[in-house]
Amino acid sequence: MLMATIPPTEWRDSDCEDAQEPPVPLTPEQIAAVKAANPVSTPWWVVAGQAGVGCVVVGLAWLLFGGVIARSVLCGVLAVVLPAALFVRSLTSKFSKSSPGSAVISFFVWELVKILVTLGMLFAAHRWVTDLSWPAMLAGLAITLKVYWLALAFKRRRQLVRLS
Repeated sequence: MLMATIPPTEWRDSDCEDAQEPPVPLTPEQIAAVKAANPVSTPWWVVAGQAGVGCVVVGLAWLLFGGVIARSVLCGVLAVVLPAALFVRSLTSKFSKSSPGSAVISFFVWELVKILVTLGMLFAAHRWVTDLSWPAMLAGLAITLKVYWLALAFKRRRQLVRLS
């Protein structure tokens, strides 16, 4: 049995309870207004936040405990900031944006590289710093890692834009 289809322009409310109007394309001015109200955030802000928090923590360690503890904390901070910067650089490259498949593969490969570089820096820290304090280094690492949560907590909310 063949049924005739009704074009969307001839739909009636009684035909379909969920009937909606077809979407209307935005004008260039409306697109600019939406983009201005919702700027794109970049992962480089997280790395900059980690570096900033790391500098504060190292400075406090230097003032409160002296040079050896501050250098240990610095090793922990660097074990987070440098691999994170490497990871963000790789994700913002043209190769990772070329296709969805390469983006997924790039994410997982560079996440593995980030973890390996972090572990390598932690294990090599005892050669870099004489009298390394492992608790201080791990405290610097943990405090710097918490910046990811701060970035989520202070994430900018999307704004609704009235299009007229």
